[in-house]
Amino acid sequence: MPIYEYECQSCEQVTEISQSIKDAPLAACPQCGGQVSKIISQSTFALKGGGWYADGYSSGSAKACGGGCPASSTSSTPPCKNAATCGC
Repeated sequence: MPIYEYECQSCEQVTEISQSIKDAPLAACPQCGGQVSKIISQSTFALKGGGWYADGYSSGSAKACGGGCPASSTSSTPPCKNAATCGC
């Protein structure tokens, strides 16, 4: 369930609340009852370890271009089919 942050217009208190997306937004400050507005905060999303980013998008490796990279193959192989996008 996502955590939303609201800032009170009166007392400037920031309140974190765990709500479903279907729930109505918070209307009043739990501290003073003043009007609140939703604020945007930093996300905790982080890419770690292997997976699609490390295996397919991190560099111009043979995995990223589908093989045939001159940099990762012998010189007798044809040039990479995706040379413009994979960075070969």
